[in-house]
Amino acid sequence: MSNGTVSGDDPNWDPDEHVRFARHRRAFDEVAPADAAALITRVLTDPDKGMANSAVCEYLDRRAAELLTDPGYPSWCLEMSGAVAGDDFSARRLDEWTLLRAMALSEPWDAEDLVAASNWLQLHASEKSSAAAVLEVLAESGRTRRIRNIAKSRLPAARRSGPTGPAH
Repeated sequence: MSNGTVSGDDPNWDPDEHVRFARHRRAFDEVAPADAAALITRVLTDPDKGMANSAVCEYLDRRAAELLTDPGYPSWCLEMSGAVAGDDFSARRLDEWTLLRAMALSEPWDAEDLVAASNWLQLHASEKSSAAAVLEVLAESGRTRRIRNIAKSRLPAARRSGPTGPAH
């Protein structure tokens, strides 16, 4: 990946998006944190937007999960926000990780944001959250029957284990 864009002008260009996807994944596996934003910007220039989004979001998902409750998350998120600013899908995924962080740390969050969130975020929250407030919102207003049922099934244990969470 030699220049600033992914294109046929690149000597490493391969017309097969599966080959490029594998290269992007390898690059994200090996990237130093300080170079991640530049790599994201470059990958998002790939002409196959769906594949580029997939590679970028796979990296964002892995790194955000590692940093979710870490004090370094806000600065990492700010840096990544600049890199994904021109890509609605990746920017939304990063925003959703920030919502997950707020819920995980019992920081203030808005129930409307959770209700408007993607199936991905709602499913993740319904399966992983132990906050009764999160599960109550999803049990009532989750996007899919699956999300609502998972939240409903986990809600009694969450209510028994402690406070309902932050005011939302």
